[in-house]
Amino acid sequence: MTGLRVLAELVRAPAALTVLGDTLTGAAAAGRGHGLRAVRLAAASTCLYWAGMALNDYADRHVDAEERPERPIPSGRTSPGTALATASALTGAGLALATGSTTLPIALPLAATVWAYDLKLKNTPYGPAAMAAARALDVLLGAGTARWRDAAPAATVIAGHTYAITMVSRREVHGATASLPAAALAATATLSLGAAGLCPPGAAPAHRATSTALLGGYLLAAGSAQLAATVRPDAAHLRRAVGAGIHAMIPLQAALIARTGRLRAALPLLAAYPLARGLARRVSPT
Repeated sequence: MTGLRVLAELVRAPAALTVLGDTLTGAAAAGRGHGLRAVRLAAASTCLYWAGMALNDYADRHVDAEERPERPIPSGRTSPGTALATASALTGAGLALATGSTTLPIALPLAATVWAYDLKLKNTPYGPAAMAAARALDVLLGAGTARWRDAAPAATVIAGHTYAITMVSRREVHGATASLPAAALAATATLSLGAAGLCPPGAAPAHRATSTALLGGYLLAAGSAQLAATVRPDAAHLRRAVGAGIHAMIPLQAALIARTGRLRAALPLLAAYPLARGLARRVSPT
């Protein structure tokens, strides 16, 4: 029987802390509150993320046997069937939590994208775009079909960051040339400027300043590791860049929320950042 520790490793449990802000970002952009609806959708998002992680290990079990034998399936600590069942159950839970006339129509293609990425698209040229689309849909889930256009700019920023991370992650086992992390660094800088431009012209100075400071934190969190990987683009530095990029999603989400004036939602979200980084020392987010 698979224990909780192994299940936590299978689904990269702590990494879900970087997903909680997706639906909050979408809700803030759409002018929605952060009450029970937000909690329910954040839980749905978490379930779908965990499902994707379990499905990833199921799909990669043969490759992991050679490249990452310490993972739950190749190490024999859980079975492929358990991983697939876990992914299926978490997908069902995520869709159940997202049930609603304006949310389920987004949750369904989100779940389909997660499964398509892991089972078919990951190792194709369309893989990074599929991963980026999943994170964009996750943001739009918070807005709902009635207000998705309001959240589209923020979703595009999150998708762009996800695309850059995914591109680097494809080479985190074997290393790459310096051009790959350099391109990711350029994307991070561009996204920071783009997100700063999303701040409404009439935004309060405190909101604008807070959002700018958070974007600086995002640039430092993701960019410093990407710069180090540009100098030394070996597997170890690329893995650090991917991990840093995953965690940097939190200050980016907080910055996008702060630009809407929802400082009470943005600042507490940052508490997840040191927690996610600390837990990553026990369970790898990649």
